[in-house]
Amino acid sequence: MTAAEKLNKLRSILSEAGSAVIALSGGTDSTFLLSVAAGVPGLRVMAVTVSTPYMFSSEIDEAALFCRETGILHREVRFDIPTTVISNPPDRCYLCKREVMGAVTGVAREEGFSFVFDGTNSDDLLDYRPGLKALKETGVRSPLAEAGLAKEEIRALAREAGLGVSDRPSNTCLLTRFPHNTMISPASLRMAEKAEEKVREAGFTGARVRVHGDLARIEFRNEHFEKISSREVRMHLATALKSTGFRYVTFDAEGYRSGSMNKTTEE
Repeated sequence: MTAAEKLNKLRSILSEAGSAVIALSGGTDSTFLLSVAAGVPGLRVMAVTVSTPYMFSSEIDEAALFCRETGILHREVRFDIPTTVISNPPDRCYLCKREVMGAVTGVAREEGFSFVFDGTNSDDLLDYRPGLKALKETGVRSPLAEAGLAKEEIRALAREAGLGVSDRPSNTCLLTRFPHNTMISPASLRMAEKAEEKVREAGFTGARVRVHGDLARIEFRNEHFEKISSREVRMHLATALKSTGFRYVTFDAEGYRSGSMNKTTEE
């Protein structure tokens, strides 16, 4: 099935729903899903973004901006770090997703929407995703996955639609920057967020800053290793990250690895 045929299938799934809340994170997948849903005749749609201290504030802002610019009804739900994830346990992704989707489904019930949809795609079903269990438990559907749309197909279709998020690097929440079984605070989360902003501003997109107390360990993409061989670049990054509150800055020789902070699972 071609990407165009999958897109038609997606529109059919959305049309049959009648009304739906889209869990909007600000990333490529959920933004694309919302954009398609907003163009389906007869579909009553609302976006809900859950904001917690461990989510990137820039993504929350971009989600709200997208809805304002497109005239889509949008609600932001805020809550503090849940007690279930404040110690960053190994099953944090499942626990977090359960909290987040519980909040979204609560809004859907209050406002009389029939379904809650999220941006899970078909590639996600092939990976280890503990959050998928939480989706099932909370009754959340994933139309992109149901239509068989994979990540690169979604990027291509989003690009054709003129969506600015089409080439945005995949991201995970700030909890993944800390080791498991580490107590998390809003201050440490903001420090990690600011540090990654500094790395991004230096031109290293897709890098990760892993936090080990007062030490920041940067995982670069392989294509960036030549650039960081420059002492001037390294010193600039070290100074920038120390300005956010870190005492030590180190560069990981193995580079970026998804889920490198996990002990027993992959993200």
